[in-house]
Order: sequence, then C-alpha cells, then structure tokens
Amino acid sequence: MDKIYINGGKPLHGEVSISGAKNAAVAILPAIILAQDVCRVENIPNISDVSMMIRILHQLGAKIQKIDNTTYEIDSSTINSYVVTHDMTKHLRASYYLIGALLARFGRAKVAMPGGCNFGVRPIDQHIKGFEILGSSVSFKENAMIDVEAKELTGGLVYFDVVSVGATINLMLAAVKAQGLTIIENAAKEPHIVDLANFLNSMGADVRGAGTDVIKIRGVEHMHGCTYSIIPDQIEAGTFMVAAAATNGAVLVKNVIPKHLESITAKLVQCGVTVEEFDDSVLVKGNGRPGKCNIKTMPHPGFPTDMQPQFATMLAIANGTSIVSEGVWDSRFQYVEQLTRMGANISVNGKAATIEGVESLNGSPVKADDLRAGAAMLIAGLIAKGTTSIENIIYIDRGYDNVVGKFKQLGADIYRVNDSDEPQLIENSEVG
Repeated sequence: MDKIYINGGKPLHGEVSISGAKNAAVAILPAIILAQDVCRVENIPNISDVSMMIRILHQLGAKIQKIDNTTYEIDSSTINSYVVTHDMTKHLRASYYLIGALLARFGRAKVAMPGGCNFGVRPIDQHIKGFEILGSSVSFKENAMIDVEAKELTGGLVYFDVVSVGATINLMLAAVKAQGLTIIENAAKEPHIVDLANFLNSMGADVRGAGTDVIKIRGVEHMHGCTYSIIPDQIEAGTFMVAAAATNGAVLVKNVIPKHLESITAKLVQCGVTVEEFDDSVLVKGNGRPGKCNIKTMPHPGFPTDMQPQFATMLAIANGTSIVSEGVWDSRFQYVEQLTRMGANISVNGKAATIEGVESLNGSPVKADDLRAGAAMLIAGLIAKGTTSIENIIYIDRGYDNVVGKFKQLGADIYRVNDSDEPQLIENSEVG
C-alpha cells in the first residue's frame, strides 16, 4: 500500500485544471449499456472508481478502446450478461447503477451489493421502491446478490421519501426504455444528475426536468451512440479552493462551472477568503487566518456533504468557533479523530461538530477513512507544521485524478511512496 507524505506550511500558488466529475462518470459509463452502440466519452477522470466501472463493462462483454488519458470509446452492443458479481462490485459504491441500466437493457439484473466508502448506512430501499413501481420484482439471493426482473417496464409515478442521488440516477436509467411516462418526484438536483440526463438525451432518450425536483421521462424503444464530454468535478474544484484558502495561498482553479460552486464560494467568502469568478475558472486568495462560519450540509443546491470534511479541516485553524452539521449521512465525522491527532480541537455530538479554531496543526501519521476524509487529510497535511504521512490512500485514488502531481505544481512539498519504501530526508524532500 502506498502512502502520501507532506511537508506542510507552504502556501499554494499557481493554476490547477480540474478533471471530469467522478459522480457523473460513474453514472454515465453504465448508461452506455442502453445504447447498444458505440459511445465516445471525453473528459473522463483517471481515478480508480472509473477504472473499476470500465473493468465491469469489459467483463460484461463491452468492447473498450482507450483513445487517450481522458477519452474512451465503448461499444456496448456486445454486452451479453446481466450478472455482476461481488468481486466486480466490492470496491465501488456506484456499481448499483448497473441495476437500472441492465434492467432496461435485458429486463433483468443480478448485481452484488456494492462496496465503496463506509460512513453510515446507505440503504437502497428507494431504488427498490422505484423499480417495483415500474413493474419489476425484486428479490435478494445468496452472496448478497439483488435480483431485479421485469417482463415489461412500464412508466409510473415515483415519489422518493427522501432525496436520493443514487435512487434518482438508477430510476432514470431504468425509465428511459420503459413504456409510457415516468415521473420522479422529490428527485435529486445535483449537477451530475443534469449531466446524466444530457447524456441520455444525446443517446435518444426523452428526459426533462433534470436539475429540478420533478423529472419526467418518456420511454423510447431504441437508443444510439453519441459523443459526449463530462462536466468538471465540483468536489475536486472545491477541494482545491479550500486548500488554497487554508494555506493562505492564491490559486486559479480552471476548467470549472462557477455556478456549481456557489455554495462553496459563499462559505469561503463568509470566512474572509477572496473568490473571483470568471467564465470557466475561479481565483481563490487567502487573506491570513480564515474566519469562523457555520455549515449545514444539504442536498443540492445546499452545501455538499462531500465538501464537509475538507471545509471542517480549514475551520480547524480558523479564528473562532464554528459548528458543522451533517444533514445527509449519519456518520461522516470519522476523520475528526485524525485531525485531533494533529492538534485540532473538535468535539462531535451526534450529527454536529463544534470546532474551536487553533493557530496551527502539527504533522502526524494519519489515515484516510473514506474518500473525502482522505481529501481532508491532504489539506491538513498542507497546513500543518512538520511532516504528515497519510495511509489508506486507496480511498483518495477513488476520486482524485493525479492529486499529488496537481498539488506539486502548486508548490506543495508532497510525494507518494510505496509503503515498503523507507522515505529519505523527509524534512528536505524535493518537489519533483
């Protein structure tokens, strides 16, 4: 297992280009199954979640050609199986999107329950509810397999009891080839929901209302291939924005959609950070020690839960006391133990954390408890005095494309080593 080492205390300066959105890519790739044709998808991030999804498509029978580091051509006409086993899904939460796509393609899907980050119970009851409304029978088999079958998918009214990104995407994938009209109420509104809808429509689907809480889908009989470019990653952009502010640096974050970043920008400004918006970039400048602020995570367009650990890390060195409330997941404060080891003063009570800002953090051996907790550890290492080592970085690889290289080009003293290697001269390491 690799580790990341950071010699902290260096303000970030320069420019960084944001990769394609992880959460859009892992929904769009399964959607290709519906085309039964060749799709060319551009701006795909080079992350392990994408690699795993592409591997699953290959194992299902798809023909895959990698054009360059961010572009794939995938022919789904040769897919000949609706079964996805545990060895294919155990590290990938988004593997459940294969249920909706395979169900629409074959009338049946047998998919092992997914893996991915562990920060609380993430049931798929809303997914099941939606599939059943569309005329499917759902059962659970041995080896944690979910078996969904429908003689014919038929449109219907699906009201989600809670806002669920995963359930919204899965029902969109199933409904595009269902007979008649499907209406999804209380739908999620995240940018990657809109991106998926645009991709489906590019393949011949009829999806309207994505980005609002009511999505209407009129089923079509046939879909076709297309060329499509994935939107920039909102969370990667936010992570670099917070890192720039927390290190008191100045970073131009390029290849972004500023509107997708509004909730993050608003909180940075509230903390005294300067944020300038341009057409497809934002300039973030620290102004000394950040100020305090309170945050409550909510579904889009609220403050994203996937930015909560990174922002809390910045607030750990803010001037004053901040309260961070988690409004989406039950257990997303596992990373607090790691920050406390570095000198942060944070107390957690249920789904809220009280953060008493300290002047600085101290380098320490820490670990990534999940994907965004890993991003928080990166930021903590960048702002800490001394050397921080981060283990369990397999989680970081799930969602950040070349994160060490990107931070290096901003002036960070950061490097990655194999766990079996003994790092030499950590305090004087060169930025390569």
